[in-house]
Amino acid sequence: MIYTKKDIIKGAVIYAIGDTIAALLLHEFQLTRLLGMAFVGGTFYAFEIPNYFIWIDKKTNQFKGAKKTIAKTMLAVIHFNPLWVARHLLFIKLFSLNFEAINMNLIYIALWSFVFNVPISILGNYIIQNKIKLDWRFLASSIFSGILAVYYAFSELFFK
Repeated sequence: MIYTKKDIIKGAVIYAIGDTIAALLLHEFQLTRLLGMAFVGGTFYAFEIPNYFIWIDKKTNQFKGAKKTIAKTMLAVIHFNPLWVARHLLFIKLFSLNFEAINMNLIYIALWSFVFNVPISILGNYIIQNKIKLDWRFLASSIFSGILAVYYAFSELFFK
């Protein structure tokens, strides 16, 4: 298991920036949300994601060629599933102090957000898992997730 200062800083900064862009576009910026998403990026995500990526490499090490490429890509896509998206939306609601919006509807929104995002998620995770070295994957994934944060924020409007 790894949890480095470098990943903590990257996670805190990049997740906070991505979510802040989404919040500004939706006119929902709050300092508590900014600080909360920085906290989540530097704790939960900075620990969880690099360690999962290490696990993916270990789990797929015996595969070769296309089988390895597909396995690594799909294991990453499976990780960032509707429940992961729902958890991310939960954090947004929690740190926005919008407690009344924390309900089962977040799972519905996350499911449809995930389904419509699958082609982009497959492409992004293919690149991250197969074209980027392990040491740089968390950074690449954070940037990709920062971009998707805008999509997830808007997904509430699309899939309510």
